[in-house]
Amino acid sequence: MKKEKISSVAVIGTGYVGSSYAFALMNQGIVDELIMIDVNKEKAIGEVMDLNHGKVFTPDSTNILFGEYKDCADVDLVVICAGANQKPGETRLDLVDKNLNIFKTIVENVMASGFDGIFLVATNPVDILTYATWHYSGLPKGRVIGSGTILDTARFRYLIGDYFKIAPKNVHAYIIGEHGDSELPVYSSADVGGIPILKMIERQEQYKKEDLDEIFINVRDAAYKIIEGKGATYYGIAMGLARITKAILNNENGVLTVSAHLDGQYGEKNVYMGVPAIINRSGIREIVELELNEEEQQKFQHSADVLKAILAPHFEEVK
Repeated sequence: MKKEKISSVAVIGTGYVGSSYAFALMNQGIVDELIMIDVNKEKAIGEVMDLNHGKVFTPDSTNILFGEYKDCADVDLVVICAGANQKPGETRLDLVDKNLNIFKTIVENVMASGFDGIFLVATNPVDILTYATWHYSGLPKGRVIGSGTILDTARFRYLIGDYFKIAPKNVHAYIIGEHGDSELPVYSSADVGGIPILKMIERQEQYKKEDLDEIFINVRDAAYKIIEGKGATYYGIAMGLARITKAILNNENGVLTVSAHLDGQYGEKNVYMGVPAIINRSGIREIVELELNEEEQQKFQHSADVLKAILAPHFEEVK
């Protein structure tokens, strides 16, 4: 009798983000099997126990297990949430050296298991570490994805919706570029209920372009405020990771702003950056190229240059 195909995910790193991601997956019934891996085995085992005790309250009974790298052999998706955390006053890029060493070990151990699925990277600086995962794994670029600007875009949509008093699900707007200080809003293609945001501002006196700029600053700096207040950000990114996971496992062909490998799109090559991309069971099917205005294109190029300057000392192929 042929074994029934199940959807299986391994999460590496059971800290705030990894455990919140597991909680989101379980409550939404997205996966059949979830394997939790951490260098601190006792922590991972404790998370598995705690989550399993809530199974009776969930829509579907996700099989949650403690595991090791060898258990990644047959999973569909490996989600990396491990690494050094961003501390108050620290930028995401300050974490590069610490986390590159950690990631080399993680990725090599996962690949040694025989893994041939999709990597999803959440650890910061996510664009740099997604590139590193692609480099260390040898997998096709479309099967290595970073969480990119999915959370920045969600924050942007939420704040724009709040400003115009419209549900954020009816706001279509993107933050692209680095998941960090050089990211940029794409006002030129943003709309609320089908009406371009810039036209809404032109037509109605109570709305101002300066207010949009302030909204973007609040989006860009949100993580700093959250970290100052509660020590770490994890609920928002965990739900973003769950959304990407759902798009992959359900073969959705959904458009999400993830960190994707650019090979000429937006005029950039050999760098991972946050851009809208079509996500399905194969990973990134295609990158969506927005029509940027001249100012947006210049800001995007600056963002790429920031990332390449960080990558270049570590990876010879980056120019």
